[in-house]
Amino acid sequence: MPPMVSSLLLPAFITALCGLWLAAHLRAKVRPPLPPGPRGWPLVGNLFSSISRPWERWMQWSRHYESDIIYSNLAGTPIIVLSALCATEALLEKRSAIYSDRPTALMAGELMGWNFLFGEKWRTHRRLFNQEVSLNATKHELRTSARVAAHSLLRRLLNEPQGYRGHLNRFAGEIIISLTYGSDAVVGEAPYLALSQQAARTVTDALVPGRFLVDILPILRYLPEWFPGAGKFQALAREGKKLAEKIRDVPFVNTKRKMAKGTAQPCFTVNALQALDSSSSSSPHSTFKSYYDESTVKNVAANMYIAGVDPIAHTLVVFILAMVLNPQVLKRAQGEVDVMLEVQNKRGELPDFDDEEALPYVAAVVREVIRWRPVAPVGGPHRLSTDDEYKGYHIPAGSLVFGNVWAILRDEVHFKLYGPDTESFNPERFLLANSTLNAAIPHPETIAFGFGRRICPGRHIAMSTIWIAVVSMLAIFDISRCTDPKNKGEEPDETAFGGGLQFIPLPFKCSIVPRSAEAAELVQAIPVL
Repeated sequence: MPPMVSSLLLPAFITALCGLWLAAHLRAKVRPPLPPGPRGWPLVGNLFSSISRPWERWMQWSRHYESDIIYSNLAGTPIIVLSALCATEALLEKRSAIYSDRPTALMAGELMGWNFLFGEKWRTHRRLFNQEVSLNATKHELRTSARVAAHSLLRRLLNEPQGYRGHLNRFAGEIIISLTYGSDAVVGEAPYLALSQQAARTVTDALVPGRFLVDILPILRYLPEWFPGAGKFQALAREGKKLAEKIRDVPFVNTKRKMAKGTAQPCFTVNALQALDSSSSSSPHSTFKSYYDESTVKNVAANMYIAGVDPIAHTLVVFILAMVLNPQVLKRAQGEVDVMLEVQNKRGELPDFDDEEALPYVAAVVREVIRWRPVAPVGGPHRLSTDDEYKGYHIPAGSLVFGNVWAILRDEVHFKLYGPDTESFNPERFLLANSTLNAAIPHPETIAFGFGRRICPGRHIAMSTIWIAVVSMLAIFDISRCTDPKNKGEEPDETAFGGGLQFIPLPFKCSIVPRSAEAAELVQAIPVL
């Protein structure tokens, strides 16, 4: 290049660089501030403040800064936490088009093999679930399955009350396994249940923000297992991948084998595969093609299987804990059930779904159970796809946005409808003076099951099964603290929990006994199906 040309280009290049720097500087000056939040440490940010019980820490920050939107930094990843219903409605609901991306979960997704739960095809998965479960699984079929499972639950509680946690798991498993893989699969549901519970624990533990350093420094994935510090997460990833393959393949292959023999019973997997087979075997001149394939069916079935059992079972454990700690609530709910059965000439019968409208206090108890100790206190993460603004704050693209379910359901500043003392268990907060449900108070279901396009599509199944189990137990059993010295053990603790990102009450002893000889006889008279 001639020296004169070079001498002309150099000043122009320097001028362009200065212009770019000035534009970026001015843009930063004009950009609104980030939401309030705690100052972090260099490099790691607020990493060590978010691993244990993040929902409580986030709620404290929200109250300290008097803001329904909080910013923190997880080793370079912006974290936005929404702690009021108005904030989740404004962003996750009304702006769901830019708030519905799934974050990249390297450890849980790629390394452990759970990408099928939250990968890029989640829209196709949701569409198939809604088509085959919400539309084809009728209310009658669901209620029949739930009713049978509830009656089995009563028999098990009568015969072995101290095994109540296992009985609740089995109750939820019977329903979910029946809907997913067919009622014939329920006969041998024990290994299925163990597999589901192990998978749920593995996934929720892996998704705790900051739990694994490889999520923050992806380059660590290439470290060999013998390298100091790498062996543990590499071993967990290897075992997680084996479990992910097993949870997808074992029940699915068994169902396909029954289909081939002609013994499979109607369920999500059977219905979806038959519909897929019909579309593929249609006329060669037809332009119709299914939007899903067999792998999609396998993924959605596994998702139902993993995600369906634990929330139902753990919510019912919370119900038992609440009844042990609040005997006055138990007595009032039992009284409402007794009066309803008397008025409707149903003495000697068990409550059924048709009785739900006549039992507003029982409905309030179920709502308060979900509000008081939500099983998923932190909503699933949403990833913001582009820069956004809210209440004068800048929200950067790539932020992980969480709806803090725990805080929203007990927010005394921005969500006063639940009344004072949101830490106490009080179903009356949902009732009017005439003991009917207050329609002005949002149902906790609309908060506890997620937000926007990420809301749990199976929430109606969960609510129906929880209700029938609760009302059945209220009709038959007294639930209280242990009075037998031989059975005394762990005292109920409403604050103790385990489960990573789930709130699962720790084991506690309690007394579950029939309310009367007639109640015991009623359970014993239920036909075994």
